[in-house]
Amino acid sequence: MTTDPAAKDAILGVLLAGGLARRMGGGDKPLRTVGGRTILQRVIDRMAPQCVGLILNANGDPARFAAYGWPVVPDDVPGFAGPLAGILAALDHAARELPQVTHVVSVAADSPFLPGDLVARLDAARRAAGADLACAASDGQGHPVIGLWPVALRDALRHALLVEDIRKIDRFTARYRLATVEWPIDPIDPFFNANTPEDIALADDLASRHAGL
Repeated sequence: MTTDPAAKDAILGVLLAGGLARRMGGGDKPLRTVGGRTILQRVIDRMAPQCVGLILNANGDPARFAAYGWPVVPDDVPGFAGPLAGILAALDHAARELPQVTHVVSVAADSPFLPGDLVARLDAARRAAGADLACAASDGQGHPVIGLWPVALRDALRHALLVEDIRKIDRFTARYRLATVEWPIDPIDPFFNANTPEDIALADDLASRHAGL
C-alpha cells in the first residue's frame, strides 16, 4: 500500500528523539549504527517517501543532527515531558510553518525497521472508522507513540500537558475516537525499539540476515 498523494501532501512526519537513553548509558540512541547505517538514517529513509516532509524532535544542541538535513524542533513544554511534548511541538510547527498540513505522523527515532506502509494504513484506518486519531499495533500490543495526529488537536494537547499534567499518551488519546492498525511481526516486529546495547546487537544481526529490513 502506498500513501495517497493528496494525503501525503497533508501529513508531516515527526521523528521523536527526545528520550534520555538511560538503558543505553546515555547519548542519542538514533545515532547508533545498525547494519552500517545509523538508526536515524534508517528511519528517515523509511519515512521520507511517506510524508510531505520530516522534522526531528530533539532538545539540546541541534548541530548534532545537522548532517541529516531536516529541521530540528525542540519541545514547547519546559522540562522533560515525554513524547506528548514532542508531538505538541510538531503540531505547533506544522500550524506555524506548513498550513497545508492537516496531520502529523509520529514515530520513535530509535525504531530501525518501521514499515513502508505506515502512513497509508494509519490514514486509511482513520478515514474508514471516522476516527480522530490512529495508532499502530503489533503482536496484540498498541504502540501509542506511533500515531497519526490532527493538527487541530494542538490546543487540547497543550491544555492536557500544561494544565492537567498528563504525560501518558493513552490518557490523552482515550478522550478521542482512536483507530488501531495491526502489523505482522514476521520476520521482526516493525516497531522494535533499540533501547539497550543488546537490542542494537540483535537489530544488527537481523539487518544482516534480512536485506529487506
